[in-house]
Order: sequence, then C-alpha cells, then structure tokens
Amino acid sequence: MYQKIGLKMARSYSPNFNTPKRVKKKIKFIIIHYTGMKKESDAIERLQDPKSKVSSHYLIKKNGEILNLIPDLYEAWHAGVSSWKNFRSLNKNSIGVEISNPGHQHGYRSFSSKQILSLQRLLKYLIKKYKINNKFVLGHSDISPNRKKDPGEKFPWKKLAKKNLGFWYKLDQKKIKRLRGQKLSKKMEKNKFIKNLYKFGYNKITGLKYQKSIKYLTLAFQRRFRQNLVDGNIDKECFLISKNLLIK
Repeated sequence: MYQKIGLKMARSYSPNFNTPKRVKKKIKFIIIHYTGMKKESDAIERLQDPKSKVSSHYLIKKNGEILNLIPDLYEAWHAGVSSWKNFRSLNKNSIGVEISNPGHQHGYRSFSSKQILSLQRLLKYLIKKYKINNKFVLGHSDISPNRKKDPGEKFPWKKLAKKNLGFWYKLDQKKIKRLRGQKLSKKMEKNKFIKNLYKFGYNKITGLKYQKSIKYLTLAFQRRFRQNLVDGNIDKECFLISKNLLIK
C-alpha cells in the first residue's frame, strides 16, 4: 500500500516499545514531534538506544526519507505524561511521528518541503488505515503543554488541514489580525477562552499555580493556531479563534 500513495520508507529497528501488540481500533491519535537535537544522526541513535527510554514509530529525515522504527501495533515511548479530552498517557492510543529539526533550544528552523511532502503522504496513509479523526492529529505541545513546545510555531498546521490531514479554524486571518493585542473587555471572556480550550481537547495542568498553568495552555494554543505571535497573552484574536474551533 505504501507504493500506491507514493510513500517510500526504510525500516530501522528500535527496541524501545511495549508488548504485547495492541488492537488496531485502539489507535486514535497521531502525535507529531520534532527531534530537538543538533545532529540528525544523534536523534536517530537516541530513538534506538535502550538506555534513552524514548522512541517513535516514524522519523522523517531532513531529506524527506521516512524511517519506520517501530511497527504501528506496538506502543512506542514518545508522548510521556500527556492528555487530550478523556485520554491519558497517550502512548497507548497513538502513533508517534518525529521530524528532524533542532528545535527551540538549538536553532529552531522551518521544516523542509521534502519533509512536509513525506509527512502528508504518511498522514494520508495512517489516517485512512486507522480511521483517525483529523482533530486527533496533534502536536506534542497540545498534549503536554507545560513540558513541550514541539512541533512548534513553524509547523504548517493550516496547510495540512487544507488537505484534511489536520484541523484549523474557519476564520479570515487578515480580518481577525485586527483584533490582535486588544485586551478582553471582561474577565468572564478570559474564563470562557479557557473553557473553550478544555472543550476542544486541552486539559487542565495539575501541580501548577493557576496563572502559570493558563500561561502554558495559551502558549500551546498559540503555537498551534496563532503561530506568528506566541506571547502567552489572551487577546480578542485568540478568544475569537477559540470560539470558532468549537463550531461543528
């Protein structure tokens, strides 16, 4: 089936997974990551090192080549402490896709066109095979907002959504940009923004003071849906986007 959709990949075994096999219907999510390491070769080595305790099902190299590290029906170790809607510890319900990129700590850069083309083909294959809702194609920062920033604000979520390989809101970005930086008029609007995020799928962050947890949630939301200004401030633009996400 790979060849039918132009999907080329190499197998490169990683021992970092749980047994036994899971059933196909248990796979509900695709979680996208960046490797966050300076050298691609080091990232691949880490994903295959038993001592690292991390892995993913797939890795997309800088040249667009896809490595299949772990078969889909085994649980890889990519999500860690995570949640979305009523799901917790998403390793058991997801497929992890790493994309080679140094990340925020090592000179974060745009993903290459070859990487995104390969990702589109891979997502098309996985979404069809496992009947995954396009709203359940998520970033690591969506499911672990207080711990992770990947795949970050340079990841093309809108482009994927246009191909039904992800999710985006239905608003004119040029029009809503006029609301950027405008403070919310009432405290209840800020509370409504947070409630909208919870309804969409983000979860409350436990173990942190309220204001800090809200800041992390807002940053994760902005990296996903307001990518050219990630400042942690809830303004009218953010509020309008959050409302639109809930429209069926």
